[in-house]
Amino acid sequence: MKIYCLLLLGSMITFSSCEKKAKIVYPETAKGNTVDTYFGVEVADPYRWLENDTSAETAAWVKAQNEVTLNYLKQIPFRATLKQQLTELTNYEKYGSPFKKHGRYYFFKNNGLQNQSVLYVQHSPESEPEVLLDPNKLSEDGTVALGGIYFSNNGKYMAYTISRSGSDWQEIYVLDLTTGRLLDDCILWAKITGASWQGDGFYYSAYDAPSDGKEYSNVNENHKIYYHKLGEPQSKDKLVYQNPAHPKRFYTAGVSENEKVLFIYESGEGQGNALYLKDLTKKNAPVVKVADDMDYSYSPLDVSGNRILFLTNYGAPKYKIMEATLSAPALKNWKDLIPESDAVLTTVDIIGGKLVATYEKDASHHAYVYDMNGKQLHEVKLPALGSVSFSGDKKDNEAFYTFTSFTFPSSIYRYDIENNAFELYRAPEVKFNPEDYTTEQIFFESKDGTKVPMFLTYKKGLKKDGKNPVLLYGYGGFNISLNPGFSTMRLPFMENGGIYAQVNLRGGGEYGKEWHDAGTKMQKQNVFDDFIAAAEYLVKDQYTCPQKIAIMGGSNGGLLVGACLNQRPDLFKVAIPQVGVMDMLRYHKFTIGWNWASDYGTSADNKKMFEYLKAYSPLHTLKPGTAYPATLITTADHDDRVVPAHSFKYAAALQAANDGTNPTLIRIESKAGHGAGKPISKVIDEYADTYAFIMHHLDMKMK
Repeated sequence: MKIYCLLLLGSMITFSSCEKKAKIVYPETAKGNTVDTYFGVEVADPYRWLENDTSAETAAWVKAQNEVTLNYLKQIPFRATLKQQLTELTNYEKYGSPFKKHGRYYFFKNNGLQNQSVLYVQHSPESEPEVLLDPNKLSEDGTVALGGIYFSNNGKYMAYTISRSGSDWQEIYVLDLTTGRLLDDCILWAKITGASWQGDGFYYSAYDAPSDGKEYSNVNENHKIYYHKLGEPQSKDKLVYQNPAHPKRFYTAGVSENEKVLFIYESGEGQGNALYLKDLTKKNAPVVKVADDMDYSYSPLDVSGNRILFLTNYGAPKYKIMEATLSAPALKNWKDLIPESDAVLTTVDIIGGKLVATYEKDASHHAYVYDMNGKQLHEVKLPALGSVSFSGDKKDNEAFYTFTSFTFPSSIYRYDIENNAFELYRAPEVKFNPEDYTTEQIFFESKDGTKVPMFLTYKKGLKKDGKNPVLLYGYGGFNISLNPGFSTMRLPFMENGGIYAQVNLRGGGEYGKEWHDAGTKMQKQNVFDDFIAAAEYLVKDQYTCPQKIAIMGGSNGGLLVGACLNQRPDLFKVAIPQVGVMDMLRYHKFTIGWNWASDYGTSADNKKMFEYLKAYSPLHTLKPGTAYPATLITTADHDDRVVPAHSFKYAAALQAANDGTNPTLIRIESKAGHGAGKPISKVIDEYADTYAFIMHHLDMKMK
């Protein structure tokens, strides 16, 4: 296929002193004649060729688009200043919460601008720490990232996973904790897995090696669980479990801390997981079904003697803790230990022989301590409304928790669980004054009257005159909650008069299963209605006006931004869809996209589902000649979760449909993926570009 890419010279993009418009000549994107038929309806897909992410034609298109975007961004006057500010703000020591394993303490630390955080070990919280594993030494450019770390139960070894260039593919390696020596063991083509130890070996999940050139786009099938014995090559690993009848489902393993029970999780075709177990104390013991309804979540918490504790939303939309016995583990035999409450139970940690339960109420965390019989002992006092995570050992009263909020950088507290006492252990030194800012939570009505919460964070003294710049951020899917959290990347925007608005849309997990379900499949439009209603509320209540609103979201949030900018181009000035799902008719045909059908449904389900998806799919709802908001689409070449073809095709279609009033650009990062593990240098570069684009088009000035 011949492609005409008109490469742009920097002189062809010019900003005048009195306007923010740029004269842009976009690369010409060839149109093919591909047409698909769904239930008798023909749907053209002229940019199908961009799905071939390894072709020379696509590479030329990417290069041409990036040149246009870079030339445009270079001419934003304060872009360099903004990048310098973000670099300085990010350059502070960041600590992870310590966690104790076999008498030693471990923690992650980033000195400031290290691309990847470093794992340290120490004999006590006060002793001198030593480097155990430095991921920055795994690549020169910081694009190899550490995933998870997994300690053997005998304290001898630590397995760890790495990913390269942001891909979801994982490699597993093993450290000898006594000598610090890296063993020869190496596992390739692992995905959606950890390393769960039993003796001198571990269970993991992997796929067969993919075809050359299709590592980051082909559908992943036949997930299998293996057992790897240390010292053996991967080719000799024992196949433990597979289910050829359902090749697209995920199968993962977890071993109880006492190594008596192997749990097998099956997921991918519902909102939860099926659960099976195997008694490891008996030779040739069968795999026993515990629960097989994948519409609910079943998570083992602890195995002690004959007793098993579970966290589940079965019969409890907001989750509860249940107990069963190893001798009769089937779901029908479970009994409530801590019943469902009016808040969502999000996580449970077992520390010092007690249950530490974290609940979510109106998108903020509250934590309580229970004894092992389910009796509530006390509430953990948190510094403010925000988010908390705990770390501790089942047999040790000492614990740590990390707390953060919008104006509260992540701080670590040492917690005595027995006496419910805490003290500040580590707090970062960030170059900003939290007393200059305030956060408020408001509740507004969506289109159908549903009350939806939203956090607003801004500098004190703000006037509600309808002229304030707003960055509206949302997600709204997959039972994922947006809780309060700190980011230096937002500070220059707020310092220069901006309001950061984080809205808790239906489809998320903020109010449990019913809230989630209300934003899925044939109810997905509720998510977009909530987001649009949030913007309308901010306009009505004189916080801002349409010419001062930017919207941003990533992944499912990228879909949110794409759908909303298409539906209400008049309501937003700027749109930033990040690594978004833009082709709702074909998303399930790439890598693990089929797994999202529990939230979206697919175009193959039935005619009604096809019509519903097509009615909001960002790629299919653009109208030629429309003045769309100034748009900067972001994606990356190694994103094998939401493949970059989504963004490529949407960018081409949006450039063709836009009337030219505002720019339509796409920024394609190299050696990066969906977001996890991205080096700090690339994060700063991306957000400098993103916020420069936002602030420029919202007519903001840099102090």
